[in-house]
Amino acid sequence: MAQTDVLIVSAANTTGWRVAAEELARSIARAGASVEVVTAEPAPRVRTFMLTDFVQARAARQAALRGIDLHEPRSIIYCSITAALLWPRPGAIYLDSIAAENRPGRHGVWQRQIERRRLAQAPLVLAWSEGALDALAGPRPETVVVPVPVEPRHIAPAERDIAAATYAGDPVKRRVTTVLDAWARARRGDETLVVTGYDDVATGEGVRSAGIVGPDDFRRLLSRSRVFVAAPRREEYGVAALEALGCGCLLVTTPSPGPYPARDIAKELDPRLVTEDLADAIRVALDDPLPDYAARAAELLAPFSRRAIDQAVAERVLPRLLSR
Repeated sequence: MAQTDVLIVSAANTTGWRVAAEELARSIARAGASVEVVTAEPAPRVRTFMLTDFVQARAARQAALRGIDLHEPRSIIYCSITAALLWPRPGAIYLDSIAAENRPGRHGVWQRQIERRRLAQAPLVLAWSEGALDALAGPRPETVVVPVPVEPRHIAPAERDIAAATYAGDPVKRRVTTVLDAWARARRGDETLVVTGYDDVATGEGVRSAGIVGPDDFRRLLSRSRVFVAAPRREEYGVAALEALGCGCLLVTTPSPGPYPARDIAKELDPRLVTEDLADAIRVALDDPLPDYAARAAELLAPFSRRAIDQAVAERVLPRLLSR
């Protein structure tokens, strides 16, 4: 059996991570390297963050062992810091954030200790954003920024028949109640907010649920929406908000903590729309949008394009991984 150049170990605990692993594999293949993806079995739901990370890390370890046995890889990329915590063999780490930031206090007692060792042992870190390692104290590992790709779509404003949309995949983390309260205060006339990513949303006047939809249907919804509203407790990456910018929506968001690159892009595009006062920002976005917002957003999203990511993978990732 021919040796595989790169084995990607995907914990696949969220849709976003599944998409990220698939996109990374395609980029590696386009660069001419052989690549295989192994996916961890779904982990059971448990009560604490510490135990959640353990069962997901254990499932990723089992998937890695299976992949190593089947594909004899020259190099390994672990998708997420959690997937790398119990690795059977060192490899690169593809991450959105680290436990030093998203597992404070007792929630990350063991994860923070082990992740420091894993980051020191990794030949390379592939970070989703520039700020992904901001919480890391001490020496930094060699890092290449490799985002999950977002491709701008050009849609005429006349085709936008939905006032606003939001994503509620995890309603607590996404603070859906905060979004709905703001919408109730901001809404006028027959304006409608469409909620996606979650089935159990209380709908009513001015609020409609699209439920859980696939990536293509989600982008089609965004292409019909004028505004995208977000209020995450914290955001590691925020692909939904980036997709909204790519589809020409104005992004109204709270200045939530975390790497959250869409927040920084939104602040550069129109700082009026990045605020804790979501209701006021929603009205500004609907009533007084900047005319060049979508065109400027497309320019700022250039580093997130597949072309830019393919270049980074071909020129900075694979030479580092396959020269060992």
